[in-house]
Amino acid sequence: MNHFPIFMTLQNRLVLVVGGEETAARKIRLLRKAQTAICVVAPVLCKELNDLVEQGEITWRKQAFDQIDLQDATLVFAATDIADVDIRVSELARANGIAVNAVDRPDHSDFIMPAIVDRAPIVVAISSGGSAPVLARKIRSQIEALLPARIGELARFADRFRGAVKAMFKTETEKTSFLGRLL
Repeated sequence: MNHFPIFMTLQNRLVLVVGGEETAARKIRLLRKAQTAICVVAPVLCKELNDLVEQGEITWRKQAFDQIDLQDATLVFAATDIADVDIRVSELARANGIAVNAVDRPDHSDFIMPAIVDRAPIVVAISSGGSAPVLARKIRSQIEALLPARIGELARFADRFRGAVKAMFKTETEKTSFLGRLL
């Protein structure tokens, strides 16, 4: 295993996205689902990102990237599609102890983005470690077909009764057995 799989809470934490075109927009679509505070640094924005700025959904620093932009960032995405810029963003983020994903530049990334099946709160992430992204997307499609669309509702239902179920049983084995039968 070359990458450690992790799900990270980003709600209300600042994520910096450097770049204002489609590559950045793809990352921002995912980040918005995590209720992240998103700041985009780019001289220009595509229409989709400009609309999000106008709606107050993301913030925009209308400028070229500068090291000061890293201040308070939890994560950084270098998504300009310009090698020199993405590599500089990566190097500065790493120097400041901030994990960075330089899109399509694994040697300059601290983490990679998996293919995702989102049935919130059930989320499945599939990765090939960057070696076969098409295969990861194919597996994602197969898992999406297998998972019921409303499986997230079942998870939220089970969550409402966790305390009561825990109180009913003395051992973890009994609790797990009951929940396994119920679900």
